[in-house]
Amino acid sequence: MKAILTNLFDHKSLTRVEAREVLMNISSGKYNPSQVTAFMSVYLMRAITVEELSGLRDAMMEMSIQPQFDTHSTIDIVGTGGDGKDTFNISTLSCFVVAGAGYKVTKHGNYGVSSVSGSSDVLEALGYKFTNDNDELNSQLDKAGICFLHAPLFHPAMKSVAPVRKELGVRTFFNMLGPVVNPCKPKLAMLGVYSLEMARLYNYLLQSEEMNYSIVHSFDGYDEISLTSAFKLISKNKEMILEPEMLGLKKLKASDLHGGSSVESAAQLFKDILNVNATIAQQDVVIANSAIAIQTIEPAFSIGKCVGLAQESLKSKAALNVFNKLINDQE
Repeated sequence: MKAILTNLFDHKSLTRVEAREVLMNISSGKYNPSQVTAFMSVYLMRAITVEELSGLRDAMMEMSIQPQFDTHSTIDIVGTGGDGKDTFNISTLSCFVVAGAGYKVTKHGNYGVSSVSGSSDVLEALGYKFTNDNDELNSQLDKAGICFLHAPLFHPAMKSVAPVRKELGVRTFFNMLGPVVNPCKPKLAMLGVYSLEMARLYNYLLQSEEMNYSIVHSFDGYDEISLTSAFKLISKNKEMILEPEMLGLKKLKASDLHGGSSVESAAQLFKDILNVNATIAQQDVVIANSAIAIQTIEPAFSIGKCVGLAQESLKSKAALNVFNKLINDQE
């Protein structure tokens, strides 16, 4: 590791093979915590390359437990986190709205590291029991239209770095990896990123994959469609800039999206939104992200139609019904 760190500190980068080997060695406990921290810190100070991210992703996927689903047409809706905005769990809520609209969702998530409440925090607080049992996950997907893949159960080799990540408390390359290492390899994905640089990196990474994806970034720094500003939308064949009004929705203020100061308050807000007891602003931001996810699945649909499908799913409480099925039908 000393030679690797010396090269990285000299502004050199790793090849894809080298990056894969480093993460394999980290996972096997070959390096001490100080060396791991130093390696992770490099990417807080400079941009990661496509080759490096690809190699790290190769290692993560190689070591993962990969569930097999009866259907191949599932979508993941996930953000990198690390945007420092302390929003509520918009991507996770959007998963239930999309499932409520009749689509299959295989959501990959974890506990929050740089935020109060990650997707795993809020779902656990609401009564969801994590599992990596293939039959049970298939049952959830069949009955509720959604299942949740709690990252530590599918990436057991990453257990050794969890304490370091928690102690650092800031985004690392694991935030960058999270959205692109869903162990079931869904053919559809909507990915939210905290910077335009990250959006382009993901686009380069995913261009050669046999999947349909949308990458979104709000220009005022959110790793999702925040409706507080215009946002960039990148898919396999196009790039465009959209304003909230182009979705038929009003522009919001940052204060509209605050996620609360605890997991408990985040969980209560989660339930309020699904029960349509939240503010119009809170509902609209979930609808916006759900709509773009639906358009990722149905590229021939207009944005207006996708917004309408998302609104119907949330306001008819179809999304709530999906949530209740998921929680209540656990074995």
